[in-house]
Amino acid sequence: MIMAGGGLAIAAAIGIWFWQSSSASTTDATSKAALAAGIDAQQQKAIEGIVRDYILKNPEIIPEAVELLQNRQKADAISAVRATIEKPFAGNAFAGNPNGDVTVVEYSDFACPYCKQTERDIARLIAEDKNVKVVFRELPILSEASNDAALMALAAAKQGKYYAFHKTMFATGRPTPSTINAAANEIGLDMAAARAFIASPEAKQEIQSNIAIAQQMRFTGTPAWVVGDQSEVGAVGYDGLKEMVAKARAAN
Repeated sequence: MIMAGGGLAIAAAIGIWFWQSSSASTTDATSKAALAAGIDAQQQKAIEGIVRDYILKNPEIIPEAVELLQNRQKADAISAVRATIEKPFAGNAFAGNPNGDVTVVEYSDFACPYCKQTERDIARLIAEDKNVKVVFRELPILSEASNDAALMALAAAKQGKYYAFHKTMFATGRPTPSTINAAANEIGLDMAAARAFIASPEAKQEIQSNIAIAQQMRFTGTPAWVVGDQSEVGAVGYDGLKEMVAKARAAN
């Protein structure tokens, strides 16, 4: 019976060891769990002693356990929004293979220098890995100008020219009214149609949805990434992207 209920008893022991200062109700709950597993108070105390001794001798398991828990929480958060975030806005706000076996989702801001730096990494990734799809999501959090650039990017997507605008905007410079218009004109956007779309509820709703999901995912800046069950924030570089893709591919 001790072996059969060992998991619950160990969980109870760990809870008592790490949270001795918690409320009495928490301690009662762990004791009840042990009793439900057929473990009496004396057996529970012995197991707690073993667990305590093991943790003191092997403290490296604590950050390992925390990392495992965080990864599980990330995977759960991603699963809840995967269908939404992996679907490109207007059907074409992506680069690479539309039927790729791995989808990389990037949240970016045109005013973010690290996002600009990342553009080279994405270009290299899709050039060297022909089975990757990169979906772009606008997350304009740095300035009003970055919000204006994001809206123009969505307008470009409605005209089937998202990735062309994305690359041109980053190459043109930091977003200002003049650089945004210059990038839009360079790729041949219908400016009247673009301005009409920018004023539409659909455009604003897309930005708001991206921001809400980013908050839900606890993204603290840009660029932010979702690849498979992994999420990261920051300029992870080409090697970092390649590693995330490899892990996602291996998990499929």
